Amino acid sequence: MDETALIASAQRGELDAFNTLILHYQDAVFNTAVRILGDDDMAQDASQEAFISAFQSIKSFRGGSFKAWILRTVTNACLDELRRQKRRPTTPLEPETSDGDEIDSPKWLADKSMTPAQKAEADELEHAIQHCLDALPSEFRTAVVLADLQGMDYAEVATASKVPLGTIKSRIARARLRLRECLRSFEELLPSSYRLNEESAQ
Repeated sequence: MDETALIASAQRGELDAFNTLILHYQDAVFNTAVRILGDDDMAQDASQEAFISAFQSIKSFRGGSFKAWILRTVTNACLDELRRQKRRPTTPLEPETSDGDEIDSPKWLADKSMTPAQKAEADELEHAIQHCLDALPSEFRTAVVLADLQGMDYAEVATASKVPLGTIKSRIARARLRLRECLRSFEELLPSSYRLNEESAQ
């Protein structure tokens, strides 16, 4: 994918070029929104809002990392949604479909090569991690999602969050500490491979 050429075409108003860019980044955008908001439907709405905003403002893109730019757009959409909700989002440990049926794990985590036992372990770990992410203040959650799940460097996270670099470093460090502490409290939920077997320790 010639990203630079696609961006130039999109800035000239070519919808096909813009759609090609979005297809390349849509999973990263949606996953970021899910992790920040903790809800599939809200994340879908925030992603769509981000894509519309990106198309309307792509002429303002002046180079650099397009991924960081598009993730900044969805981050803003998520923070706007959190302000509208005026509450901390929560995700049940056993998520449900729109019909109310229990599902094992979010669809983007599906791995058909997993055995049922491996999938069950992955589901438990996923649910524990999301629960602990949801417990973080939104600014901590946003920073650690962008850095640790989307692989953005501190400077990119600072730009996306519109806060100083030193603040981002502090938020990420504190978020990681809180996540470790939270996951310790969920030790029994974690797969056996993630905790010390008492018999083997004797």
